[in-house]
Amino acid sequence: MHRSVIPDPGREIEMPADGGLLHGALVVPDGALGLVIFAHGSGSGRFSPRNRSVAATLQAAGLATLLFDLLSEREEAVDRYTAYLRFNIELLARRLVAATDWLSREPEARGLEIGYFGSSTGAAAALVAAAERPERVGAVVSRGGRPDLAGEALARVTAPTLLIVGGEDLPVLGLNRRAMAEMACPVELEVLPGATHLFEEPGALERVADLAAAWFTRHLAAVPEGLAAHATPPSLEPAATAYR
Repeated sequence: MHRSVIPDPGREIEMPADGGLLHGALVVPDGALGLVIFAHGSGSGRFSPRNRSVAATLQAAGLATLLFDLLSEREEAVDRYTAYLRFNIELLARRLVAATDWLSREPEARGLEIGYFGSSTGAAAALVAAAERPERVGAVVSRGGRPDLAGEALARVTAPTLLIVGGEDLPVLGLNRRAMAEMACPVELEVLPGATHLFEEPGALERVADLAAAWFTRHLAAVPEGLAAHATPPSLEPAATAYR
């Protein structure tokens, strides 16, 4: 069943990074349980309809969100022709770390536990950044991600990590299973039957959003009684779960 959730456009922000400015949208609900930073995949940005849809579900669950462009406007212009920077995991991870540090100085976000929601190559950047800021990052969720591209950082991640992969996305599923074997942190793999890489099938992205909301509310903060309904995803088509 399709579920329509309207995302809060948030407050437009600018963050300095590597001599440039990164643009984003910050939403902090009253009494936020934690704050989730989105790390989009290759060629995407803060206006990605998929990420905005997931962000709306997280906001409804009482989580703050930050959607931002990992590349500056100048870098985006170059990347449109070269497609190089979007695969530079070290650069993207450095931008996530910069965003994490920037949020620690923002009055409305200060004190909130940080989570990362990464897609495609952004998932690898999220894991590298989580390994760099273990004291600040309390949870990671990967949607159709490439955690294998995080390399040696996988073994250093301490944040509980949820890997969500479509059951029909067989190459990426294999890469996630191999990456999972290299991780020492609490990690789970959710395989959504019938879903492909972009989770375009009816109900698939909504299921991803529900799983992410439950994971973040579980690991970023104790869930108040009034939000318990948001923290437990509804019973949809069962996913296959692997644990470590």
